[in-house]
Amino acid sequence: MAPPKAALDFVDFVNDSPTPYHATQCAAERFEKAGFKLIRERDSWASTIQPGGKYYLTRNGSSIVAFAVGRKWRPGNPVAIVGAHTDSCCLRLKPVSKKTNVGYLQVGVEAYGGGIWHSWFDRDLSIAGRVLVKEGDNFVQKLIKIDKPLLRIPTLAIHLHRQSSFDPNKESELFPIAGLAEAELNKSAGDDAPAQTEEEDFKPLANMAERHHPAVLDVIAAELNAKVTDIVDFELVLYDTQKSCIGGLKDELIFSPRLDNLGMTYCSVMGLISSVRNNDSLNEDSTIRMTVCFDHEEIGSQSAQGAHSNLLPAVIRRLSSLPGNRDASSDGSYEAVHHEGEESTAYEQTLSRSFLVSADMAHAVHPNYAGKYESSHQPAMNKGTVIKINANQRYATNSPGIVLVQECARLAGVPLQLFVVRNDSPCGSTIGPGLAARLGMRTLDLGNPQLSMHSIRETGGSADVEFAVKLFDEFFSSYGRLESKILVD
Repeated sequence: MAPPKAALDFVDFVNDSPTPYHATQCAAERFEKAGFKLIRERDSWASTIQPGGKYYLTRNGSSIVAFAVGRKWRPGNPVAIVGAHTDSCCLRLKPVSKKTNVGYLQVGVEAYGGGIWHSWFDRDLSIAGRVLVKEGDNFVQKLIKIDKPLLRIPTLAIHLHRQSSFDPNKESELFPIAGLAEAELNKSAGDDAPAQTEEEDFKPLANMAERHHPAVLDVIAAELNAKVTDIVDFELVLYDTQKSCIGGLKDELIFSPRLDNLGMTYCSVMGLISSVRNNDSLNEDSTIRMTVCFDHEEIGSQSAQGAHSNLLPAVIRRLSSLPGNRDASSDGSYEAVHHEGEESTAYEQTLSRSFLVSADMAHAVHPNYAGKYESSHQPAMNKGTVIKINANQRYATNSPGIVLVQECARLAGVPLQLFVVRNDSPCGSTIGPGLAARLGMRTLDLGNPQLSMHSIRETGGSADVEFAVKLFDEFFSSYGRLESKILVD
């Protein structure tokens, strides 16, 4: 039996998305193909956004918001939102990464998020991210993904240090090797760039070839078809070159990096696209359907493009009045019509009527550590998306939300599961509680089950991808009808 098409498509998405910048770009390409129009925060949306329209925007190239406006949208109406995040735990090149020791070229890296760092040892690693390149008088962002293995973090042979546990020091024992410090590789900055003359511009920072190995810069420049001297700065991370793939005896598993949280990023993107695949699907809809995928969840979301930024409230505030101030005329066109009193409270009304599904991967029960899980809450892979609950509000789920999502799952014909952690176990969190507190919006946390969360190589279920896409499709399509039926103030 062939693997599910959604799982195969997801594998391609992950392989094309080694960084949040790539994930955002891949999502944008899918939205473009589905007829969504690019808009920008810095522009006015007054003459752009129309009922029945589909739009998307990005911030920092690493967070993306996409939405479709129902033709019956009015000020104060609901927004149905699925939120995810584009970032994953990784190792990032330091601003000065050039290191050598006992004949090896090494690269300085900084740990991003709470990764299982011992899983990064003895893997075939390469680099990916964004590079700022000077083109004439402009500085242009370009994405880069080196497919060739360049780096490796080798473990110490067991003969030299026998130990029952492995907890490497992140500052001194996590440096990858990039090659051998032979004369032709160990060039100085002066070998790559001519000495600065009085006529040249003053450069506040050290030359890039002084901060990073010239050989590394050569590889980056070749990939970009640019000169090393055109590279102004970059944000690059390490990634595992082993591709995401379908596995298991009956293709029931996905072996992959970055399941947390590209799994839910993909499903939220495709759920929105699927919900508007029919051109008439927005005709009777009084809501806005929205997917938002943030950067920086793994480090607390406190950034200009994170979930705790003004990105989502700013977009909702702009949407809460603009589209609804257009009423259809007899010829089907839309003209601006002022509704007295609507604009002053439309934003607050929209927040109180809206719903956020916080979509972040969940823990599947581990067969070798089943005792680590609460005995009545042991999610299984390929048994459906997991609703995550925590009495201490590490997850934002409550009963009205469960009823809503359960009804969406019933209509979509997909299964659901429930999860709580043991009372003697710590509990992670998501974008859900923070956004719920900031927006006062009804929120529920869920995600597909997986093993080895935060490892360089994780495991999920191939059937769960399609389950989540169908669930989100139904949520977007049905929320306007269901919202008033499950109302608790």
